[in-house]
Amino acid sequence: MPVQRLNHAVLYVRDVARSVDFYEKALGFRVVMGFPGAAFLQAEGSSNDHDLGLFEVGADAGPTTAGRGAVGLYHLAWEVDTLAELERIQVRLLELGALVGASDHSTTKALYAKDPDGLEFEVSWLVPADLITEAIAGGKASVRPLDLAKEIERFGATTPGGIGVSR
Repeated sequence: MPVQRLNHAVLYVRDVARSVDFYEKALGFRVVMGFPGAAFLQAEGSSNDHDLGLFEVGADAGPTTAGRGAVGLYHLAWEVDTLAELERIQVRLLELGALVGASDHSTTKALYAKDPDGLEFEVSWLVPADLITEAIAGGKASVRPLDLAKEIERFGATTPGGIGVSR
Protein backbone atom coordinates (compact mmCIF):
# COMPACT_ATOMS: atom_id res chain seq x y z
CA MET A 1 0.00 0.00 0.00
CA PRO A 2 1.42 3.45 -0.88
CA VAL A 3 2.11 6.23 1.62
CA GLN A 4 -1.21 7.76 2.72
CA ARG A 5 -0.30 11.02 4.51
CA LEU A 6 2.19 12.70 6.78
CA ASN A 7 1.71 11.43 10.33
CA HIS A 8 3.86 13.92 12.25
CA ALA A 9 6.78 16.29 12.04
CA VAL A 10 9.63 16.85 14.48
CA LEU A 11 11.39 20.17 14.98
CA TYR A 12 14.54 21.16 16.81
CA VAL A 13 13.78 24.32 18.80
CA ARG A 14 15.70 26.56 21.17
CA ASP A 15 13.17 26.44 24.01
CA VAL A 16 10.52 23.71 24.18
CA ALA A 17 8.28 25.58 26.64
CA ARG A 18 8.27 28.69 24.44
CA SER A 19 7.48 26.63 21.32
CA VAL A 20 4.73 24.65 23.08
CA ASP A 21 3.15 27.93 24.20
CA PHE A 22 3.31 29.26 20.65
CA TYR A 23 1.80 26.20 18.93
CA GLU A 24 -0.94 25.97 21.59
CA LYS A 25 -1.87 29.63 21.06
CA ALA A 26 -1.38 29.77 17.28
CA LEU A 27 -2.90 26.47 16.16
CA GLY A 28 -4.68 25.04 19.20
CA PHE A 29 -2.31 22.09 19.56
CA ARG A 30 -2.19 20.35 22.95
CA VAL A 31 0.60 18.46 24.68
CA VAL A 32 -0.06 14.73 24.78
CA MET A 33 3.32 13.63 26.13
CA GLY A 34 6.64 15.06 27.10
CA PHE A 35 9.83 14.73 29.06
CA PRO A 36 12.60 17.21 29.90
CA GLY A 37 13.66 18.86 26.65
CA ALA A 38 10.88 17.37 24.54
CA ALA A 39 7.16 17.67 23.93
CA PHE A 40 4.71 15.93 21.65
CA LEU A 41 1.66 17.87 20.50
CA GLN A 42 -1.57 16.85 18.85
CA ALA A 43 -3.85 18.98 16.70
CA GLU A 44 -7.48 19.25 17.76
CA GLY A 45 -9.47 16.60 15.93
CA SER A 46 -6.39 14.61 14.93
CA SER A 47 -6.33 10.83 15.23
CA ASN A 48 -2.52 10.76 15.19
CA ASP A 49 -0.64 9.81 18.34
CA HIS A 50 0.99 13.23 17.92
CA ASP A 51 1.31 15.68 15.05
CA LEU A 52 4.33 17.66 16.15
CA GLY A 53 7.38 16.68 18.16
CA LEU A 54 9.61 19.38 19.63
CA PHE A 55 13.17 18.77 20.84
CA GLU A 56 15.10 21.47 22.67
CA VAL A 57 18.63 22.24 21.48
CA GLY A 58 19.24 25.33 23.61
CA ALA A 59 19.25 29.11 23.40
CA ASP A 60 22.63 29.25 21.65
CA ALA A 61 21.45 27.29 18.60
CA GLY A 62 21.95 29.18 15.36
CA PRO A 63 19.19 29.92 12.89
CA THR A 64 18.32 27.46 10.15
CA THR A 65 20.13 28.10 6.89
CA ALA A 66 17.83 25.94 4.78
CA GLY A 67 16.98 27.68 1.54
CA ARG A 68 19.84 30.14 1.86
CA GLY A 69 22.56 28.12 0.24
CA ALA A 70 21.82 24.90 2.11
CA VAL A 71 19.39 22.08 1.57
CA GLY A 72 16.66 21.52 4.14
CA LEU A 73 12.98 21.68 4.83
CA TYR A 74 11.22 24.87 3.71
CA HIS A 75 7.98 24.54 5.70
CA LEU A 76 5.30 22.29 7.11
CA ALA A 77 1.67 22.72 6.07
CA TRP A 78 -1.44 22.04 8.10
CA GLU A 79 -4.90 21.91 6.57
CA VAL A 80 -8.11 23.37 8.02
CA ASP A 81 -11.62 22.33 7.09
CA THR A 82 -13.27 25.73 6.54
CA LEU A 83 -12.41 29.25 5.49
CA ALA A 84 -13.88 30.45 8.80
CA GLU A 85 -11.19 28.44 10.58
CA LEU A 86 -8.52 29.84 8.25
CA GLU A 87 -9.78 33.33 9.08
CA ARG A 88 -9.71 32.58 12.84
CA ILE A 89 -6.13 31.36 12.56
CA GLN A 90 -5.18 34.40 10.48
CA VAL A 91 -6.41 36.70 13.25
CA ARG A 92 -4.52 34.68 15.87
CA LEU A 93 -1.29 34.68 13.86
CA LEU A 94 -1.60 38.46 13.40
CA GLU A 95 -2.09 38.87 17.17
CA LEU A 96 1.05 36.80 17.78
CA GLY A 97 3.05 38.76 15.18
CA ALA A 98 3.74 35.49 13.38
CA LEU A 99 1.95 35.95 10.03
CA VAL A 100 4.44 36.52 7.21
CA GLY A 101 2.25 36.00 4.13
CA ALA A 102 -1.07 34.94 2.63
CA SER A 103 -1.33 33.46 -0.85
CA ASP A 104 -4.04 32.35 -3.24
CA HIS A 105 -2.78 29.29 -5.11
CA SER A 106 -6.11 28.99 -6.92
CA THR A 107 -7.06 25.55 -5.55
CA THR A 108 -5.45 26.28 -2.18
CA LYS A 109 -5.83 29.32 0.09
CA ALA A 110 -2.76 29.61 2.31
CA LEU A 111 -1.39 31.52 5.28
CA TYR A 112 2.34 31.52 6.05
CA ALA A 113 3.79 32.14 9.49
CA LYS A 114 6.98 31.72 11.49
CA ASP A 115 7.31 30.22 14.95
CA PRO A 116 9.53 31.75 17.67
CA ASP A 117 12.63 30.11 16.14
CA GLY A 118 11.86 31.44 12.67
CA LEU A 119 10.71 28.08 11.32
CA GLU A 120 8.06 28.65 8.67
CA PHE A 121 4.76 26.82 8.44
CA GLU A 122 1.63 27.04 6.31
CA VAL A 123 -2.04 26.71 7.20
CA SER A 124 -4.27 26.10 4.20
CA TRP A 125 -7.80 25.43 2.99
CA LEU A 126 -8.30 23.40 -0.17
CA VAL A 127 -11.10 24.18 -2.60
CA PRO A 128 -13.42 21.14 -2.66
CA ALA A 129 -12.97 19.06 -5.82
CA ASP A 130 -16.60 19.54 -6.87
CA LEU A 131 -16.14 23.35 -6.84
CA ILE A 132 -12.97 23.40 -8.94
CA THR A 133 -13.86 24.93 -12.30
CA GLU A 134 -11.61 25.02 -15.36
CA ALA A 135 -10.73 28.63 -14.49
CA ILE A 136 -9.72 27.66 -10.94
CA ALA A 137 -7.71 24.66 -12.15
CA GLY A 138 -6.04 26.83 -14.79
CA GLY A 139 -4.97 29.35 -12.16
CA LYS A 140 -2.71 26.91 -10.32
CA ALA A 141 0.31 28.15 -12.28
CA SER A 142 0.17 31.57 -10.64
CA VAL A 143 0.26 32.79 -7.05
CA ARG A 144 -1.72 35.85 -6.01
CA PRO A 145 -2.20 37.67 -2.71
CA LEU A 146 -4.99 36.06 -0.68
CA ASP A 147 -8.17 38.11 -0.23
CA LEU A 148 -9.74 35.95 2.44
CA ALA A 149 -12.94 38.01 2.69
CA LYS A 150 -13.47 37.60 -1.06
CA GLU A 151 -12.87 33.83 -0.86
CA ILE A 152 -15.35 33.52 2.03
CA GLU A 153 -17.91 35.40 -0.05
CA ARG A 154 -17.15 33.15 -3.02
CA PHE A 155 -17.07 29.73 -1.31
CA GLY A 156 -18.80 30.35 2.03
CA ALA A 157 -17.26 30.47 5.47
CA THR A 158 -18.33 26.98 6.49
CA THR A 159 -17.95 25.05 3.22
CA PRO A 160 -15.88 21.96 4.03
CA GLY A 161 -12.56 22.04 2.21
CA GLY A 162 -11.17 19.33 0.03
CA ILE A 163 -9.41 17.54 2.89
CA GLY A 164 -7.78 14.39 1.66
CA VAL A 165 -8.56 15.11 -1.99
CA SER A 166 -5.55 14.68 -4.23
CA ARG A 167 -4.67 17.72 -6.29
